[in-house]
Amino acid sequence: MLIKLIVSTFVPSVGYSSLSAPILKSGDILKQARIFSNSDVVEYSRLSHDSNPLHFSKECARNAGFEDRLVPGMLVASLFPRIIASHFPGAVYVSQTLHFRSPVYIGEEIIGEIEATNIKAIKNKYLAKFKTKCLKHDNLLVIDGEATAILPNLVIQQGQS
Repeated sequence: MLIKLIVSTFVPSVGYSSLSAPILKSGDILKQARIFSNSDVVEYSRLSHDSNPLHFSKECARNAGFEDRLVPGMLVASLFPRIIASHFPGAVYVSQTLHFRSPVYIGEEIIGEIEATNIKAIKNKYLAKFKTKCLKHDNLLVIDGEATAILPNLVIQQGQS
């Protein structure tokens, strides 16, 4: 049985002091690692009604040219709002573009990463734009895109698992 792995890290752009709470700036990178299990795929399918046989039949996946059963791309992409919400509780996810570059197989470790590219104050909140990407072994890009979220503040909380 595979154990789910979720690890969160913050990579500051420059000038981060451990004496104060980190404040999000353009160039900052937040990451989380996760291994998607068979039970994750089954639960996702149950909730989304995505019953694509590529996720459940090794034979179907191989006939389609893949090595093994696939993790649904949208399940992998769910790392992006998870990273944002775990570091900015109360954030509102506004938009996301996605480009699926390589397959993700059950049991592979995936690193989700968001990089702040633009932050704009709006009233008492912040509109933040992020470059998004997921990588697997040897830094192979599996998903990339952009996300926008409304953040209640710019204080980076420790990621919640």
